[in-house]
Amino acid sequence: MNADTIYIYSDGACKGNPGAGGWGALLVTNGHRKEICGGEANTTNNRMEMTAVIRALESLKRPSTVEVHTDSQYVQKGISEWMTAWKRRNWRTASGHPVKNQDLWLQLDALSQLHRIEWKWVRGHNGHPENERADELANQGVLQAQQP
Repeated sequence: MNADTIYIYSDGACKGNPGAGGWGALLVTNGHRKEICGGEANTTNNRMEMTAVIRALESLKRPSTVEVHTDSQYVQKGISEWMTAWKRRNWRTASGHPVKNQDLWLQLDALSQLHRIEWKWVRGHNGHPENERADELANQGVLQAQQP
C-alpha cells in the first residue's frame, strides 16, 4: 500500500430490485479507516453501487490519488470504458437508448475529475476482507432504509 493513496472499497445492496437499498464504503489511508453507509427506500442495486463510490469520493477533503475497489462491473466498466462513448453520443447507449442512471454518472464523472483514480474490479463475496466489510456496510444501509 502506498502511503499517499486513499483506498476505497465500495459496495451496494438491494432487497428486491427495485426495492430497499443500501450502500457502504470503507476508506483506508495511512493506517486510518473510515466507514460510511446509507440507504434509500426504493432504488436499484446499480444505483446503490454507484452511490457508494460517489459518497466516498465526496468525503475526500482535497484532490487525491485514489484506488477504487468495486465488485460492480457496471461501475468499473461504466467509468473506465463506456462513459467516453456515452458522452460522444449525448448520453445514449450504442442502441440509441438513454443511459440509465445518467444523474449518478454525471456526479461520478465530475468527482472523478477532481482526483487521480485507478478503478479496480474485485470479485464479490470472495473473502476479500475490505470488500466483505463494504458489503456489511451496504447491508446496514438497507436496514436503515427499511426503518419507518
